[in-house]
Order: sequence, then structure tokens, then C-alpha cells
Amino acid sequence: QHELPKCSFSFHSTFDMALSGILTEAEIAAGLQSCQAAESFDYKTFFIKVGLNSKSKDQLAKVFEILDQDKSGFIEEEELKHFLQNFSASARVLTDTETKAFLAAGDSDGDGKIGVEGKTAFIKQ
Repeated sequence: QHELPKCSFSFHSTFDMALSGILTEAEIAAGLQSCQAAESFDYKTFFIKVGLNSKSKDQLAKVFEILDQDKSGFIEEEELKHFLQNFSASARVLTDTETKAFLAAGDSDGDGKIGVEGKTAFIKQ
């Protein structure tokens, strides 16, 4: 019998470590539980459940950096689609409808992406 090497790395483990000082496991679990079913994601509910709406501007900027997977300085539609998976690798992908509504809510200048200033203000709504 051969054992597979136990050396895997994923973006999500980096996120979890980075978030450990910002969100608790219980907050993350509550947020994910609130939107398990397709078309049930509501960004305001999610932000409240995970406690993002009560975090400092610096903490929100750190979360933004983690969500901005390609380090472009913006969160684009494809990154939003996988938003929940940043909190848990087993979470579902947002539907196209949910993704577009989330993007529209955070895209303050209509350029099809969310910048860091727009994101932090958007979370505090």
C-alpha cells in the first residue's frame, strides 16, 4: 500500500489563517449557514452574520486584499462568484443572479468591479 503525500496547499487555508484575527469560526459558520441554498445569498445578511459590518476599516482592507485573489486592486465578477469559498473551501459558488446583484450593490462607479474604498463603505451599509 502506498500512501499519498500529505502536502497540499490551497488559497483557502491562507485565507483562514489571515482571517483568524478578524473573524471567528462561529461567525463564519453562521454566515455560511444563512445562504446554503441557491439564490439565498444576501450580502447584507452575510456581512452581519460574520460580523464584517462591525470591523474596523483596517480589518476590512485586509479582508479585501484576501478576496482580491489576482491582486488587481479590485474584486471582479469571477472573484465574487467564488466569494463564499474564501470562507470555507466546501461552500457553494454563488449563482449568476446572486453574483450580479452582489456586484451591482458594491460597484459604486459602474466599472464592473469593486474597489477597496467601495468595498469597505459597502460592507458598512
